[in-house]
Amino acid sequence: MAKTALVAGVSGVVGSATAALLAAEGWEVLGVARRLPAQTGVTPIAVDLHDAAALALALAEVKPEAVFITTWSRQATEAENIRVNAAMVRNLLNGLRPAGSVRHVALVTGLKHYLGPFEAYGKGTLPQTPFREDQGRLDVENFYYAQEDEVFTAAQRDGFTWSIHRPHTVIGKAVGNAMNMGTTLAVYATLCRETGRPFRFPGSAAQWNGLTDVTDARLLARHLLWAATTPAAINQAFNVVNGDVFRWNWMWARLAEWLDLDPAPFDGSVLPLEEQMEEDAPIWREIAEREGLFEPDLGRLASPWHTDADLGRPIEVVTDMSKSRRLGFTAYQPTDDAFFDPFAEFRADRLIP
Repeated sequence: MAKTALVAGVSGVVGSATAALLAAEGWEVLGVARRLPAQTGVTPIAVDLHDAAALALALAEVKPEAVFITTWSRQATEAENIRVNAAMVRNLLNGLRPAGSVRHVALVTGLKHYLGPFEAYGKGTLPQTPFREDQGRLDVENFYYAQEDEVFTAAQRDGFTWSIHRPHTVIGKAVGNAMNMGTTLAVYATLCRETGRPFRFPGSAAQWNGLTDVTDARLLARHLLWAATTPAAINQAFNVVNGDVFRWNWMWARLAEWLDLDPAPFDGSVLPLEEQMEEDAPIWREIAEREGLFEPDLGRLASPWHTDADLGRPIEVVTDMSKSRRLGFTAYQPTDDAFFDPFAEFRADRLIP
């Protein structure tokens, strides 16, 4: 019989990739999100994780063995991020508790575990890179820590195992996602071509010249499934990256070539995408109408603020995956293909011209 999984945040870049993999592997997949696009092999549960009562009602008849939490809600301050996002995890696990079916919970967080929250991102005293899982929490409030604590508390209370997954920047396909560098750069390139603006790296010299890595959403999905089904991986926190490293001064030219643009020279100054794209919503709507694109709302496709946070960091950021390798996870994803494959999907699905 097929195992049953519940994916919270199934409409997002990580949740959709995870649901697709689970369905392909023969799992029965329940997908939770406020807005649910049709997805093959997924039974939708349209509910808001903020609403504990509605969530408990929506989950009353479901009995998942594995739960994958791949979502968060951006708030104005870190204090609000902590309050809201901890409650979302708590509401979900409380809503599933009466059935007693949950055997494993996987929580996706990220490198803000090491870099700090957005209010103090990449500042102060940070752990040495490459980041390793045994580098503990920073002495600062962080909603990732609050989410983890909710999982740990529920696991001790209800007897399920857990895994924490810390990807670097996730590259994949999703519309309406709060953190989506792949779509943001594809849209930025389209706007540069339309307006004649140079396709210029918007970030810092440290990112342009330093080594870095990212995480393909498909590889992250494989890691989530591996941890949920591998006894040696239970009750562990893991970094998750593609397995290669690159410099943006190489990758930017690769992206430009695929997107049919010439890369502009980089002069070392930061030129944030949020500033560059601030007035671009009407232009994007015109492009979408002319080209017959699926999504005319620029805000549903691009997340320039998040891409700026990643590309503007003043330090080199690379991530160690030795822990997973030692336990048997050997999957690898070339990062240029992690961009190119979604770019091709964006064109095929009429998200970009």
